[in-house]
Amino acid sequence: MNMYFKIMSFIMGITFGSFFNVCIFRIPQKKSISNPPSHCYNCNTRLKPLDLVPILSWTLLRAKCRYCGQNISPRYALVELLTGILFVLLYNVYGMNVITLYYLLLISLLIIITFIDIDHYIIPDGLIVFGSVFTLIFNILDKGIGIKDSLLGGLICGGGMLLLIYLIEFIVKKEVMGGGDIKLFAMIGLFLGIKGGLLTILLSIYVGAIYGIITIIYSKIKKQEYNSMIPYGPLISAGAVITVLCGTNIINWYMAMF
Repeated sequence: MNMYFKIMSFIMGITFGSFFNVCIFRIPQKKSISNPPSHCYNCNTRLKPLDLVPILSWTLLRAKCRYCGQNISPRYALVELLTGILFVLLYNVYGMNVITLYYLLLISLLIIITFIDIDHYIIPDGLIVFGSVFTLIFNILDKGIGIKDSLLGGLICGGGMLLLIYLIEFIVKKEVMGGGDIKLFAMIGLFLGIKGGLLTILLSIYVGAIYGIITIIYSKIKKQEYNSMIPYGPLISAGAVITVLCGTNIINWYMAMF
């Protein structure tokens, strides 16, 4: 029975991942995510159900449009696979509980935000507002982490980062973090509370440092100029995902050291 739910979680994940691909493409362009239906963006042919089977269609079609032969980016399948894996991992940690739905929404928003930020260096306000309203409703109904912890988490993580970034930018006289990133920290604080939100901030710094080192080394190997401008949303999202999946163990391990 446990394996059955894992398989169903994966199927549900890759199905939602297919929808997230639509959101990632259309939301930055301020297009409807439901109309028109899925179609090839090169020849505008409406896609049939067999063209929309997550991962499998991309594989069987050899990453090309059935109708015009246009190459299909492997990222479509990657987003679907990533979503499927994360849905399974969430089920492994939280099981079949209401709190699982709570974190499923957070993970889903983070996936969409990550790839939009990679493509456009923006984090749409609409996604932040949607996630914030959802988590507040959930926590008011006492189905999440509790409204007090949620509000304090949003205030401390969002407000704290706002003050810190403002101070750093005042000193260095240039922008070091976009407003969208600060809003994302606030939303994550609402979802994860004080401890989870602060842990996310810390982990995002570590993830960012690792990414920066790898990027610098890669640039030197390829003898390319290092681009210091990177979207920070994916790093924040990675920290939040780690917190959701392993945060309790990390905090317990840290507290056990004292």
